[in-house]
Amino acid sequence: MSDTTRFSALFDPRGVIVAGASSHPGKFGFVALHNILASGYQGRVFATNREGGEVLGIQCATSIDDLPDDEADLVFVCTPASANPDLLRACAAKGVRAAFVTSAGYGEAGEEGAAAEADLVALADELGILLAGPNGQGVLSTPSSLCAQIVAPYPPAGRIGIASQSGNFVSSFMNYAVQTGVGVSRAVSAGNAAATTVADYLDFFGDDPETAVGLAYVEGIRDGRQVAERFRSVTARKPLVLLKGGASAYGQRAAASHTGSLASDDAVFDGVCRQTGVTRAATVEEAFEAAATFATQPLPAGPRVVVMTTAGGWGVVTADALAHTSLELVALPDDLLAAIDEKLPPRWSRNNPVDLAGGETRDTIPEVMELVACHDAVDAVIYLGLGIQSNQARLMREGPFYPDHGLERIVAYHERQDARFAEAAAEVSERTGKPILTATELAVATPDNPGPAAVRASGRLCYASSNRAVTALDHLWRHARWRQRRGL
Repeated sequence: MSDTTRFSALFDPRGVIVAGASSHPGKFGFVALHNILASGYQGRVFATNREGGEVLGIQCATSIDDLPDDEADLVFVCTPASANPDLLRACAAKGVRAAFVTSAGYGEAGEEGAAAEADLVALADELGILLAGPNGQGVLSTPSSLCAQIVAPYPPAGRIGIASQSGNFVSSFMNYAVQTGVGVSRAVSAGNAAATTVADYLDFFGDDPETAVGLAYVEGIRDGRQVAERFRSVTARKPLVLLKGGASAYGQRAAASHTGSLASDDAVFDGVCRQTGVTRAATVEEAFEAAATFATQPLPAGPRVVVMTTAGGWGVVTADALAHTSLELVALPDDLLAAIDEKLPPRWSRNNPVDLAGGETRDTIPEVMELVACHDAVDAVIYLGLGIQSNQARLMREGPFYPDHGLERIVAYHERQDARFAEAAAEVSERTGKPILTATELAVATPDNPGPAAVRASGRLCYASSNRAVTALDHLWRHARWRQRRGL
C-alpha cells in the first residue's frame, strides 16, 4: 500500500467509525461524534459502545463485528488502551486502513505504557493500519468536511497543512485560521507519534494537491540527520514553517516533562533550518502568519520593497522594521517617481515610503499601487492605511446625526472605497505575480471594517501591524532566495 493511499484513509476516508461513542456530552466519545456530524462530513458515520443505543441520531453497534464490511476507512478510537488491540483486529477485518487513537495510558504513562504502545505499533503494522497517536486530539480535513477531533474549532477551508507534537498548538493555529479567514487543508496532532511522526505528515503534505504549505510545531527530534533530510525533501516541493519548543534551557526542561522529548541544541537546529530551507518562526503568531503568507501570496523575485502609506509615521516605523531584514527599501527610479508625480499633489513624500500625504481621490490608491507593482525595479509592496475612511464612517453611522446631513452618502462612499482598495491589492498582486501585503490594526481592532473584511474575502491575510507584514514578507523572500540558489 502506498503512503498516499495510507494517508488518504486518514484524511479522506470513505466512512468513519467512532469507537467508544458516548451519550455523555462531556466525554470524548460524544464530542468526537458531534464534531464529525456537525462539520458536515459526507461519508458514512458509524459508532460503537458496549451498551448500544442511539447517540446524536447514530445507532451504536455493540461490536465492530456488527458493522458492514468495507464501508469505513478510518476508526476514531476513544476506548481504553486495554481494549484497543482487539478493536484494531476487528477493524482490520472490516477493511479499516487507518486509526486515530485518542486513548491515553501509553508511552506517556511509564514503562508499562511504553510496552503497550510498542505492542500497538507492531500490531497496526501487522494489520496494515496507519496508526495516528495515541494520546492525540484528532485529525481534520476540510476537503472532506471532516472534523474528527475532541477539540474546537473547525476552521475555514484553505491551503495550510498543520502537524504538531502538541495538540494545543493545532488548536492555536486553527483559531488563527478562524480569526483571519486564511484556511486550513489538513490538521493533525501527532500525539505520542508512536508510529506516524510529524515528519511523516509533512512528507504527505509535500505531495498533497490540497496543501500549499506545511506548518508544524515540534519539541524534540529523535533522529536529527534523518529528519533534516525529510525537511529538505519537503521544502524542495513546498514551503515548510516550523515553530520549535525547547529553544531555551527552561523550555527544554518543560519539553522533557511534556512529551519526553530531549530538545536538540538550538543553534544546531537553527543551522539545519537554514540549510534545508525551513522557515523557522519565533512565536505561534509569526508561524501562522508566515504560513498564511506562503499560502496566499506569490513568492517575490527579489528583495526590493515599496511601502505605500496614507500616514507618514507608519511609513517611518515600517522603514525601521525593513532595516532589520534581508529586504531592501528600494530607491524609487526616476521614471516611477515621475509617474507618481502625475497622480499625487506636490506635497507627497517623493521617496520610499510613498506617503500619499492626503492626496487620495477616488482612484488614486489603485492607480499608484498599479504603477508601483508593475515597475521592474519593485519586487513587493506593503500597503498601509486600509480602513481609515471606513473607521470614520463607522463613527458617523453610530452617531446621532446619521443618516442626515449627507452622512448616509459619504458613509457608503467611504466603505465602498476601502473594500475597493483591498480588492485592488489582491487583483494587482495576482496580475503582476508580486506579493502585496496590507496591514492595519483595524484587522484586529475592528475586523468588520470593510477594508480588512474585503482582504479576508479575497482569501488573503490582513496583518495587524506593518512590522508583522515585514516579518512575513522577509520569510517569503528568504525562502524564495533559497529556492533560486538551488535552481528550484
